[in-house]
Amino acid sequence: MVYAIFKANITNPESLASYRDHAAAALTKHGGKVEQASTSPEVLDGNPDLPQMIATLSFPDADAARAWINDPDLAPVHDLRRDAGQTEILLLV
Repeated sequence: MVYAIFKANITNPESLASYRDHAAAALTKHGGKVEQASTSPEVLDGNPDLPQMIATLSFPDADAARAWINDPDLAPVHDLRRDAGQTEILLLV
């Protein structure tokens, strides 16, 4: 099992809403799922730039996570996420 961290600052809520309609199926296609999500993360230490939204994703392995992000059939779904605002996804390997 590997994990990825999703961070977002939303500027286009409509695109985010459309993304949410497709996100779970897109993750499931490659064995992924959202483990935890928050719109109010709390700083435990340091002074990070807090995103408006953060989530921990899980995948069976790093190859599954890479297959999810690189799947050409899912490009329109990823575009919806990217159009929602500034987003980042970090794979923890």
